[in-house]
Amino acid sequence: MKVVEQYLVLRAACVLSLQLAVVAAAQVSPSPVPAPWSSALPTGKFAGAESSQSQDRFSTEDSARAEITQPGKAGGTGDPALGGKRYPLYRLSKSDEVDVTFTFSPDFNQRLTVQPDGYVALKGAGTLFAEGLTIPEIQQAIASRYHGVLHEPEITVTLKSFDKPYFLASGEVARPGKYELRGDLTVNEAVAIAGGFTQQARHSQVVLFRRISADVAESHVIDVKKMLATRDLREDWHLRPGDFVFVPQSRTSKVRKFVPASSMSWYVNPLQF
Repeated sequence: MKVVEQYLVLRAACVLSLQLAVVAAAQVSPSPVPAPWSSALPTGKFAGAESSQSQDRFSTEDSARAEITQPGKAGGTGDPALGGKRYPLYRLSKSDEVDVTFTFSPDFNQRLTVQPDGYVALKGAGTLFAEGLTIPEIQQAIASRYHGVLHEPEITVTLKSFDKPYFLASGEVARPGKYELRGDLTVNEAVAIAGGFTQQARHSQVVLFRRISADVAESHVIDVKKMLATRDLREDWHLRPGDFVFVPQSRTSKVRKFVPASSMSWYVNPLQF
């Protein structure tokens, strides 16, 4: 029994000394020196951040490239709720005319007119709804219509007649109406073209309405009186096709200019009452 007890005590002492040696070696071992580029972030986080940034950059470039190469859409689109495309292509409207030229089949050359219902009549291919389409879109639509008649038709569509750019002037101007927009015009110049302000005009609250989509329009109030008084036209808005300039009536002009004679008798002879 004594031999067994001595053997167990010796074995426990050996195990304890071995554990103490392991702990001492771990305390005195030098810590690994980090790489120079990993001082700011751990290696895993740095690699993850770099990969995420590169993916974001590539996704942004791909989306921009897709917008530019997408047919029927102009590059650099803006917020759809506030303006849609930054450089929108012209869309066909009623009474517009286009020339369709077939490179290898000149017998099918034709001039199309957008009818009041929005359709155009194709030679030997029925009708096609063209209102609201851009030139690339209608060119692709006509080519698809003639695939059953011609083998891989090569078509060129050219816009010949269209609604010219215009602006509208209404309210307290001398000659309200629709005017052709030629060149770069501002709100003050548009009012001058419309004959100028009337005596009842409110110069300080001229309203510019601008349609940014089929269902949304924005308005801007322009203080023309202040601009002319300070001789500072830097805030004068430049017109775009389809803009509507409205000049409201002043408050003082809303007072009745003429009062019936019966209502003036009290002021003429108040003693009679």
